[in-house]
Order: sequence, then structure tokens, then C-alpha cells
Amino acid sequence: QVQLVESGGGLAQAGGSLTLSCAASGGTSSDYRMGWFRQAPRKEREFVAAITKSGSRTYYADSVKGRFTISRDNAKNTLYLQMNSLKPEDTADYYCAADRGFGLGIQREGYTYWGQGTQVTVSS
Repeated sequence: QVQLVESGGGLAQAGGSLTLSCAASGGTSSDYRMGWFRQAPRKEREFVAAITKSGSRTYYADSVKGRFTISRDNAKNTLYLQMNSLKPEDTADYYCAADRGFGLGIQREGYTYWGQGTQVTVSS
């Protein structure tokens, strides 16, 4: 089974940028559709962005559309989330997820494998 490890979180100012990475091991990343989710304190984990196995299609939550970009490099077994124009409400723990299903997964239940998360804090 695939193991996922996120990195790249940290502190950013409002309007700034961060890039998250998710390294996959124990499997071939092109076998998995992948996504990013986030969970703010005292809130449910919510969908952020998804990408198909080949990377040909992406989908975003309305709250991040136009500011975040999901991408993947299957040769490096790595998933990315470029986050621009950050807002304080983007503060959360960010998780990458993977699943052998097809198409785009936008529901938590559509993913089998999860990373441990990386914290993002955006100051105003």
C-alpha cells in the first residue's frame, strides 16, 4: 500500500504563498488519483483540490479556486499544492490523500490512504 508524507507547511502572511508537497512511497503514484483536504481547528475536514491519475484533470473547492493549483509529477511520485494569495481562513492542517479509484475524488470517503498532515498558518 502507498504511504504519503506531506511537507512544506509553515507560517505565511496574508497575500503570501506556500507550496505543499506530498511524497508517495510503496506504490506507483500514477496508479492513484490524489487530492488535498484541510482541517481547521474545531471544523470538519474539507475538500480542497483533486487530480486524476494522469494529471489531465483537476477540480477545486470554490473557496480556493483561482488561488490554489494542484499538480503532480508521477516520475517523482510527488503531489503538489501551490497556494497563492493566502488568507487567514486558509489556516488549517493540510492532508494529501490517494485512492485507486477513477476520475476525480472530491469526497473524503473516496480516499483510502492519507498522510499525517502539515500545518499551514496564515497571519493577517
